[in-house]
Amino acid sequence: MSFKKIAGGMAFAMLTVCMMPNAHAELTIAYITNGNTNEGWTLINGGAKEAGKKAGVKFIELAAEKGELSKQLAIVEDMITRKVDAIAIAPVDSAGISPSVKRALAAGIPVVAIDTNITGVKITSYVATDNIKAANVQGNWASGQVKDGDKVIYVTGDQGQSTGQERKKGFIDALKAKHPHIKVLEVATTWDQTQAQNGVEAVLRANSDVKLIACAWDGGALGAVAAMKGAGIKPGQIKLAGFDGSPGGLDMMKEGWQQANAAQMLAKIGAVGVETAIAAAKKQKVEARIDTGAFLVLPSNVDKFAKDSGVAQFMKMK
Repeated sequence: MSFKKIAGGMAFAMLTVCMMPNAHAELTIAYITNGNTNEGWTLINGGAKEAGKKAGVKFIELAAEKGELSKQLAIVEDMITRKVDAIAIAPVDSAGISPSVKRALAAGIPVVAIDTNITGVKITSYVATDNIKAANVQGNWASGQVKDGDKVIYVTGDQGQSTGQERKKGFIDALKAKHPHIKVLEVATTWDQTQAQNGVEAVLRANSDVKLIACAWDGGALGAVAAMKGAGIKPGQIKLAGFDGSPGGLDMMKEGWQQANAAQMLAKIGAVGVETAIAAAKKQKVEARIDTGAFLVLPSNVDKFAKDSGVAQFMKMK
């Protein structure tokens, strides 16, 4: 064999080795949150980070400052440029984030939505509570506390996000299925506690006969409690149903302000979301929709739930 042929063969062998993927290469997972800093998101983010640590991946945690879509879009574009192995994201806007998500998927980067779905594009997986099912439970409980024709305040989440839309639909559908003439007085928010407080205050000033307040998240319930305190209303005088199972929400229950809570498995949402992104990065098959479950917390089981879910460590009233 001539030297030229041997050299050519060696060059081919070297090229083949360089192009082979390294089975032991560290995966890089981008975890992009929506900028929320409430207690619920502290638990979700904590679960995500713990899952990344446990898996031994390079875990990049980023947040859309002030929950701005433009900043979250820029973060996703940067992750595409950096060629991360997978993206787990809690979108600021379900439809608005889709152009960048489409580019990530086209670049071969799996995208897993956490807590809030992404519309307008077929993503790798969506990991969250089944919001409609959980809100149905909240609405069914509420229907047992009121009569047809009563007035109920509903504090919404952001209606630009699938999470807010689904929780509102699930609650209203379940409530009106049993009480078709119930009067729902809506307080619109973008997951902002101050908006919830101000809105509930305004509705209570105009309606002294409200029987129940239901909220799309526990921050809204905290705002509602502040509004009730300002109006001189005592704990339990108006029934309150929360949603999340956050430390603050369960503290409200132990203080007598909240009578029911459609609790999510908050840390589990973050953990399963990142675990799913890691599996997708490894080219493993993942489910398109993963429901992390929910639980109706009442005063009779609040202590057990707080302990079993890990929320107790963050509560004031343990």
